[in-house]
Amino acid sequence: MIYIAAAILILLILSAFFSGSETALTASSRPLMHQLEKNGNPRAALVNRLQQKKDRLIGTLLVGNNLVNILASALATSLLMGLFGEAGVAIATVVMTLLVLIFSEIMPKTYAYRHANRVALLVAPPINVIMTVFTPFVRTVNWVVRVVLRLFGADPHSTDTLYSPEDELRGVIELHTTESKGEARESSIMLRSVLDLQDVQVGEIMTHRKDIDTINADMPVDDAIALVLNSAYTRIPLWRENPDNVVGILHAKALLREVRAQDGNLKKLKDLNLVAMAATPWFIPEQTLLLDQLQAFRDRHEHFALVVDEYGSLMGIVTLEDILEEIVGDISDETDVQAPGVNLHADGSVIVQGDVTIRDLNRQLDWELPDEEASTIAGLVLHESRRIPEVGQTYMFYGFRFEVLRRRRHQITAIRISPPKPDPNDA
Repeated sequence: MIYIAAAILILLILSAFFSGSETALTASSRPLMHQLEKNGNPRAALVNRLQQKKDRLIGTLLVGNNLVNILASALATSLLMGLFGEAGVAIATVVMTLLVLIFSEIMPKTYAYRHANRVALLVAPPINVIMTVFTPFVRTVNWVVRVVLRLFGADPHSTDTLYSPEDELRGVIELHTTESKGEARESSIMLRSVLDLQDVQVGEIMTHRKDIDTINADMPVDDAIALVLNSAYTRIPLWRENPDNVVGILHAKALLREVRAQDGNLKKLKDLNLVAMAATPWFIPEQTLLLDQLQAFRDRHEHFALVVDEYGSLMGIVTLEDILEEIVGDISDETDVQAPGVNLHADGSVIVQGDVTIRDLNRQLDWELPDEEASTIAGLVLHESRRIPEVGQTYMFYGFRFEVLRRRRHQITAIRISPPKPDPNDA
């Protein structure tokens, strides 16, 4: 009797081992194990190999778990029937159900789930040995399973293709962003922005043509030099006949180099050919995706491009800094005009300049305003209202209240946005 009870105890321990191993090996972090393997951890490499043979792994764990559970139940039934007769069957059923459920299922699986990576590294070697021993039996069981699945019209080799790995990665980042604070949250936002590079077009982040400095290539050189010196930028587009006909990109350094070469001789300066010293302009369509443009900047070793629409008209410019700001947020330098674009108020409302991009506002305030049809807040109001609003008009879109505060000609320059008030019943 003592030996049978000891055997039951050992079988329950083995059942807990199989249950915990199943949870740990399936819930362990694949990226972490991959990194540990690269760092030379042999147990992590073994965990990765086991996960690559998931069918055999699951089959081995289930076979081992059910084998020890059935054997333990049989021994318990035999033992209790010898003590209590026919009533021992019912007693064994209740007792073994409780023991298996508590000590061989819930408890080991709970611990393994909370310490999945540590437990996976611990159990990988013995599980690998057991899987090798059980290989013939497991293969037979898997063959039977595949045959039965085919009888019911199911493909045993099919996998879930409803969502792509990118969707899974986005979900992980979104979950991490929601649960994180401080620097960890900022890192998650950057990762999310990197994935968004293949969905955002340069037309959504470019500097519009009305906000860039340009020079008429036929204007007097003295006036051109004055414009360059008064500009906050080092690269300025040159146009001829009309502003859409850009013929070169004048670099302030190239111009100053020529001025120095002429020793300030005004007569010689008047004969300078601005187009000759300018770089060849690089035109890109406004539909170009940021990821493609980032790669193009790297391949061409440039960081300045002109954006044109389908008719070839100049829309604006995009730089490498613009794309990097989509990832890391605003990068201020000596050329940036310091103008507050977003002002928070005590009543919860926000006063926003019309040219603030929706993406930047969503990033800063953790909102989810749509940016598919418009790239700026002013563009969103124009798209939703289907008209050019007057100062003082208010609109309700997506639960937000938009009030037009200022307008310059047909351009909305300032908007007050009131976000939805939180429901007091929400936790």
